[in-house]
Formats: sequence, structure tokens, C-alpha cells
Amino acid sequence: MKRTLALFCILLAGVAAWAQARGQGWSPTKDKTPTTRTLTGRVLNGAGSPLTNAVVYLTNTRTLAVKTYIVAGDGTYRFPSLSPNVDYQVYAQVGEQKSDTKTLSSFDGRQDPVINIHMNVR
Repeated sequence: MKRTLALFCILLAGVAAWAQARGQGWSPTKDKTPTTRTLTGRVLNGAGSPLTNAVVYLTNTRTLAVKTYIVAGDGTYRFPSLSPNVDYQVYAQVGEQKSDTKTLSSFDGRQDPVINIHMNVR
């Protein structure tokens, strides 16, 4: 009987501690790092105007998978659902001209990084 009462008290104390932690806003996912991130940016010419006919290429350096995005009218692009644990390389192309390649590092902790790409288009 004493053993049952002791186990009941321990169980009750555990439930009380859990309830108190829940009441203070504790959550097992509260401090969890984001599972994805979104890369956005603009493709601009030398004068800072948007290039509307550019294609942006994003390469996952781990799998070498390539995603493309045709920029919007204001020169913007967007790549959602990227792994924060992978490096990515991004560049733009207009016709036969390519921009310099930029890298989004896995050490870059921003959830919504922005990389603008500047091109001197002839």
C-alpha cells in the first residue's frame, strides 16, 4: 500500500510539473530551429533597374539538383522550402550572359535571406 501511494505521489508531482510548465507557455517546439527557409531577391541591371527577362538558377550543392525561376515584372525571384542545412549557389542568366555566382551558406542563419543579383547586360 505504501509503495502504491509513493508511486501515486510521484506521478501526481510529475503531472503538476508538466501542467505548470504548460501554463508558462513552455512548448517542446518553442526553441526548435526552422525546418525550411525562403530565398528571395531581385535581378537588376547596372543602373539598378529590374531585368524582367532573366532566369535565376539555384543549385543545391549537396545533391546538385537545380531549380529555376523566371523573374517577375519587378525583377524579383523566390525559392521557398530550402533546407537550412545545405549550401546553395544562385546566379541569373539573360540570353547568353550569366551573372556571377553567389552562395547561400548553411552557416547563414537567416530564415528569409535576400540575395540581389546585379548584371551588366549588353
